[in-house]
Amino acid sequence: MTAAFALYNGFLGVYHSSLWYGTICIYYLILAALRGTIILLEKRLSGREDRERKRNSVCLAASLALLVLNVSLIVPLSLMVRLQKPVALTLIPAIAMAAYTTYKITMASVNLRKRKRSSDCLVRLLRTINFIDSLVSVLTLQNTLIMVSNGDQAGMLPLTALTSAAVFIAVLCLTVAEIVRCLRSKR
Repeated sequence: MTAAFALYNGFLGVYHSSLWYGTICIYYLILAALRGTIILLEKRLSGREDRERKRNSVCLAASLALLVLNVSLIVPLSLMVRLQKPVALTLIPAIAMAAYTTYKITMASVNLRKRKRSSDCLVRLLRTINFIDSLVSVLTLQNTLIMVSNGDQAGMLPLTALTSAAVFIAVLCLTVAEIVRCLRSKR
């Protein structure tokens, strides 16, 4: 699903010559690749004697890659805050996006709760990645709804800046917490 969403944004980036769509496409492609790599490596590690040690190394490397990826969100977030994301949507696709985002955040929140009970570091990391993905989706939805509305978009700048900063800080905190947890497990 994430790869399909990335390609859709990539198409919009080319079609509209939009830096925002291009950067968010790259973000989601790398996110999908990171998820795929974690799943592939987990399958390769099954049955190995040194599974836990290797798993912790993979978890740490993936957490660090996630940190770099999340820092790259600065470009699309700054474009969103400055309301420079072109949106050629009507209200119906925006509502459909809202429904999908609601589903995504609900499922990620439920799975994040389960994360505390899981002893598998890679499963925990995947659940954290899913929650981060849903937080970014909320920002995308927020901006889409602002751009689709006919109201005062410039008046929304303080709210957009505040929510974008709050979500970005939450994303970074979740990522740093995963890195710390992986470092503790490695010891």
